[in-house]
Amino acid sequence: MEHQDDGHVGSLKQHDSAEEPGSPPLACEHLGCPQQETAMMRRSDNYLPVPGEEKSLDVDFVNTKARNESIPMKNLYADDGSPLYSRLGPYFSDGRRRVDYVLAYHIQKPSSTRRRSSKFGENNFIRRLRRSLSMRSSRAPLQPKEDPEIAAQKQRTDYHEDDKRFRREEFEENLLETGLELEKDEGSKIPGIGFLKIHAPWNVLCREAEFMKLKMPTKKVYDVKQGSNLVEKIRLFIHKVTAPLHPKVDANRPQSVKSLSHPFSREKQHLFDLSDRDKFFDSKTRSSIVYEVLKRTRCTRAKYSMGITSLLANGVYTSAYPLHDGDIEGVNAEPNDRKLLYEEWASYSVFYKYQPIGLIRKYFGEKVGLYFAWLGVYTQMLIPAAIVGVIVFLYGCATVDDNIPSMEICDPRNNITMCPLCDRACSYWKLVTACGTARASHLFDNPATVFFSIFMALWAVLFMEHWKRRQMRLNYVWDLTGFGEEEEEEHKDHNRAEYEFRVMQKTMRQEHSTPKGEKVKLTCTDRMPAYLTTVVMMGFMITVTFAIVFGVILYRISIRAALHMSTYPAARSNIRATVKTTAAIINLIIIIVLDEIYAAIARWLTTLEVPKTDKSFEERLIFKTFILKFVNAFTPIVYLAFFRGRLVGRPGNYLYVVGSYRMEECAHAGCLMELCIQLCITMLGKQLIQNNLFEIGIPKLKKLLRRRKSDLDSKQEEELNKTLQRHEKDHILGPFVGLSPEYMEMIIQFGMVTLFVASFPLAPLFALLNNIIEIRLDAKKFVMELRRPIAAKAKDIGIWYNLLRGLSKVAVIVNAFVISFTSDFIPRLVYQYMYSPDGTMHGFVNHTLSYFNVTDFQKGTDPLQPMHLGYKVDMCRYKDYREPPWSSTPYELSKEFWAVLAARLAFVIVFQNVVMLMSDFVDWLIPDIPKDISLQMHKEKILMVELFMKEEQGKRLAARDNQNWDNCTSLSSANKSPPQPRSRPISQANCS
Repeated sequence: MEHQDDGHVGSLKQHDSAEEPGSPPLACEHLGCPQQETAMMRRSDNYLPVPGEEKSLDVDFVNTKARNESIPMKNLYADDGSPLYSRLGPYFSDGRRRVDYVLAYHIQKPSSTRRRSSKFGENNFIRRLRRSLSMRSSRAPLQPKEDPEIAAQKQRTDYHEDDKRFRREEFEENLLETGLELEKDEGSKIPGIGFLKIHAPWNVLCREAEFMKLKMPTKKVYDVKQGSNLVEKIRLFIHKVTAPLHPKVDANRPQSVKSLSHPFSREKQHLFDLSDRDKFFDSKTRSSIVYEVLKRTRCTRAKYSMGITSLLANGVYTSAYPLHDGDIEGVNAEPNDRKLLYEEWASYSVFYKYQPIGLIRKYFGEKVGLYFAWLGVYTQMLIPAAIVGVIVFLYGCATVDDNIPSMEICDPRNNITMCPLCDRACSYWKLVTACGTARASHLFDNPATVFFSIFMALWAVLFMEHWKRRQMRLNYVWDLTGFGEEEEEEHKDHNRAEYEFRVMQKTMRQEHSTPKGEKVKLTCTDRMPAYLTTVVMMGFMITVTFAIVFGVILYRISIRAALHMSTYPAARSNIRATVKTTAAIINLIIIIVLDEIYAAIARWLTTLEVPKTDKSFEERLIFKTFILKFVNAFTPIVYLAFFRGRLVGRPGNYLYVVGSYRMEECAHAGCLMELCIQLCITMLGKQLIQNNLFEIGIPKLKKLLRRRKSDLDSKQEEELNKTLQRHEKDHILGPFVGLSPEYMEMIIQFGMVTLFVASFPLAPLFALLNNIIEIRLDAKKFVMELRRPIAAKAKDIGIWYNLLRGLSKVAVIVNAFVISFTSDFIPRLVYQYMYSPDGTMHGFVNHTLSYFNVTDFQKGTDPLQPMHLGYKVDMCRYKDYREPPWSSTPYELSKEFWAVLAARLAFVIVFQNVVMLMSDFVDWLIPDIPKDISLQMHKEKILMVELFMKEEQGKRLAARDNQNWDNCTSLSSANKSPPQPRSRPISQANCS
């Protein structure tokens, strides 16, 4: 291998020497270079030979300067042969240039290794012969008399990997032309993986920052004056009181001082503080700049490739990621932002503290920062909702003994005989046996739940308004106020690789029919099969969900009949509780399983549609996933709330669904208790199993399986981890898959909290407890278990805000119907003010029960054991508003039914309009932009105008001084020459 004395090391250079790849340069043999430094030089490994046919096809590409020029790099060794710089940390091998981005790829195995894969076989002799011929001399090519079949087999073996290697070579050469600096590491401790480390020098950073219109802080700073109104004083007071809850990550500059930011410009570099160039562009900004270059750098060999996204999709590179700042634990862990985030954010010991949103944004970017800011606001707003919910629940507990309807049900003196709950197997039963259910239902079905529903509707509006104001404040602090849609479209929405591939296929099909100069794109006609597939599959999945819910209904009906026929007293004693709980658990398991299936199906359907941009892909995927998961989670709850017990029929004329299975009835106290049980088990189960257990358990399980596969024990693995470089450690971490799963969890939880809160006032409390853990769990995952994501800019949470707003609107309607139709709130009001003889609730239970003559049972539906209670039953009661059998219109709906129905519908209309009106009033009352922020934004504009006016004034003064100097020079030269006639004398006042 050649050694260059000018301080440059060739890393992409093709050599003819017979040295083994990865051997150190000759200079190291004489100077005694340390053995650990030889791995760095492996970035100059020779590429493997290319099959003859492949070379002939790509002769132009082989002759490019990518194979003849080297990547410039400073000398790595001192005069005594020792390394100049340490290799620890996210730096190049020289220890100076920071690694801004890393591309990983599979290393092509040597030909001898590849062809040794099959030890026995029919072509084994031919392979050994070919290998022996190729090893005779490194410079002696194979004879052209090779068998054509063997040559074809050889080309099929190597073509794909060689094609990837050629694409990498061209892409890397194009990156060099953009000014980026590269370094290869194919001698890593991760077998089969090579790394391309990328560094952006200062001139590239400045050029790209100007192109991307990045706002950077200028030298001009100003004081941020706090508002003097009452609201600002209260906010400052709260800030001082909660000082111990703030994380210890304050910057050196006080919060009352802010730098004036302006889009970076190379012509106006004097406006910016460039005293420390290494810190002017932080690691997040550097990596985002390099990513923009990687996205727009074309690889023309693939014809349709548009940057790194296409190369990743085709497997040319296996992964691409920026590096974390450093280690978290260990003696050698130097102070860095990642370690600070771990100590002040990702640790469970600081669960009571606020999140360091500024540091999160600085390290992960605005998009991730906005998610955690939104999650923090949501969790903070859950505190008052949880407190009010607990108060409502305690009110139900305190008044359960004063509830007259439940007392009447529990009073054995009433001696009310109820009709059977199922045909044949079930017998008559006493109403007093439903005492426990009636008392428990009062905990969630009392007048306070109506107040709580109104409160939660207003709470949702306040939450949305509070978040909008918080978002505007963050936009101001993070200098995103001028970040518009044009910049998003220009810099962030590059075409996806799949779209480019489909366009290339369409171009090849229409090569002769398409006019020259006309740009080919995918139309609705091209996507029509995908759209039809999406509609059919979405409808099919929703139908599957309904079918599964119907299956659980049949399970409840059949298991209830089986338990009634059981001879075991224990099985017959708690039939209702057993059926409710087991059905809710089955629903939970089905929901969790279908969630994973639906997520995969939604991604597959979105991929079929071939969206043009990543933003379009993300929005379509979110919409499909939300629809499927929302239907999956809430279909059983909607059935219990609005359909169960509504289409039952009456004794003697029941509605049957399948064979002898008749529709389920609600308990006498209503279906609200069963709705509460279903909602509680679903919400807690999803949070504990899906959100927490999966997020904690699956990474640990993967780590355990990885350790099982390796021959290293925990100590050896720890020692190996200490010797790995930063890019190798980050490669072991999991890839960042986006924020959609995190948002989706919280959106479904928000639906649980708001949609059916009338039936479960403790939902905000459980959501609050879950989110306290969720924040730290997500933080630990982002800091420790995932690769560092690309710092993406965003000024809002996007489509998620629209989903939240839609759920908050739907919640008002749903809660109105739950209170009106699911609970007994309206029937109680109607009885108390229309039918009660003394204006109290006494006699309400008897009022809601109708009479049935047992002789009117249909044939084969009467109980097998009519004497189960010890006496003959002539009349039984059932819950409904119907005429008695002795009436002129027996079993017809009574006038009380129509009065209650009218009251229910009237309540829905009044409740919905009142709450909507109050919500709109709150929305109008609270401005979206805080007053102090609007004043500061106006002040920034004035300061920016003043700054540029001073600059222009300075330029004019400088230009005038230069003109005066030129005039003085010309005047002095004119004095030495013979006098010339002038019409206007030049003043010499400015020349002295």
